[in-house]
Amino acid sequence: MDHETSTGHVTRKTVLRAALAAGMAAPAVLMGVPALARTLTAGEAAPALTPECDDGDDPTPPQTEGPYFKPNSPLRSSLLEAGTTGVRLTVSGYVFGLACRPISGVLLDFWQADVNGAYDNTGFRFRGHQFTDATGAFKLTTIVPGLYPGRTRHIHVKLQAPGRPVLTTQLYFPGEPRNNTDTIFDPRLLMTVRDAGGAREAAFDFVLNVPQDPGPTPTPTPTPTGVPGGTWAAGTGYRAGDTVTYGGLGYVCLQAHTAQAGWEPPNVPALWRTA
Repeated sequence: MDHETSTGHVTRKTVLRAALAAGMAAPAVLMGVPALARTLTAGEAAPALTPECDDGDDPTPPQTEGPYFKPNSPLRSSLLEAGTTGVRLTVSGYVFGLACRPISGVLLDFWQADVNGAYDNTGFRFRGHQFTDATGAFKLTTIVPGLYPGRTRHIHVKLQAPGRPVLTTQLYFPGEPRNNTDTIFDPRLLMTVRDAGGAREAAFDFVLNVPQDPGPTPTPTPTPTGVPGGTWAAGTGYRAGDTVTYGGLGYVCLQAHTAQAGWEPPNVPALWRTA
């Protein structure tokens, strides 16, 4: 329930996230593509919600560090190296404080197993850190981690806002059979995951225990439905292979969808590629 509270009230976080995404392309891919999948297997109960930050609820829950953390990871947003095997995975999202305002300059240190479920304890394969940008956004490029005995599939992460304590936690994948048997698994830490042409794309927003002045609720700037000099138009049903022009460039549709404001070709590379 990323868009409403149980009372039907649109959350501050949802409005703010939409406003941020309107000005940047990375998480807009995940927000604007049909059939995002936080899927449930047959008989699986709906997971508990990731804590919202608009009503003073708890921040993102912590989890155990585990035995394989190493300090001094390299500064990088992509953990892919020459010869990397596995299903490509992109994880993107925002880091918010308690008043649901984004936090820039947050350190995120990621580490995970390789495709075989092994951690690199001598070097820094599948380890790296980055910082949120001015809008509180982050983006990690990696692979879907492998499994090892006793655990479900997961990614480790440490977050630290400037001058604040460290949050250590883990991110999980929906629909994994071992989610039901892993004693550490927490459904509040499930990412939203979708298939993307042989790769996978995931989204997760962190909420840190950082006090903030709520400030005014931002109002996203509407995206115009008319595009001067272009053939793309909101409300049009496009099929894979269809071509349009937008902003003086040509684009080819990658998957069938009905266009909406905010899904213009440059903003949603999962739906369009340059012709």
